[in-house]
Amino acid sequence: MDFDTIYKKYWDRIFRLCMGYVNDYVMAQDMAQETFISVWYNLSSFRQEADMGTWIYRIATNICLRQLEKDKRIIKAEFPTHLTEEIKRNIEPDIQLLYKFIAELPEIDRIIISLELEDVNQDQIAQIVGLSKSNVRVKIHRIKIQLTQKFKANGN
Repeated sequence: MDFDTIYKKYWDRIFRLCMGYVNDYVMAQDMAQETFISVWYNLSSFRQEADMGTWIYRIATNICLRQLEKDKRIIKAEFPTHLTEEIKRNIEPDIQLLYKFIAELPEIDRIIISLELEDVNQDQIAQIVGLSKSNVRVKIHRIKIQLTQKFKANGN
């Protein structure tokens, strides 16, 4: 698969994954771009021992974790204030709320639910986060319960 095809196929997914980490539009774009720069440089060394998507998600996850560690900042649980009003109006309020609730989760849970929302299969999620498939399945179930409770507590 050539780089352009990979970029077109995975850009939106990787961007949303990064948004799940930082809940900051500009920073998420930067981290997604950094992911694809890394993919570009390392594509020739990709050994196809794992699925291409798993490999790219792993790169993105590592970049997000490094950025959070580097910043040593608390992730804001509110919607980014620097987005234009037009963009805010176009994003469904429930999606905004979902990002807010995901940002409040522990780090590993943010990774897992972000990948689940991108329809990454649970085998791949297990490989990416280094947990067993059964552990990932249990965590997804518990995360969904937590998010549902947060929506209910918020009146949704």
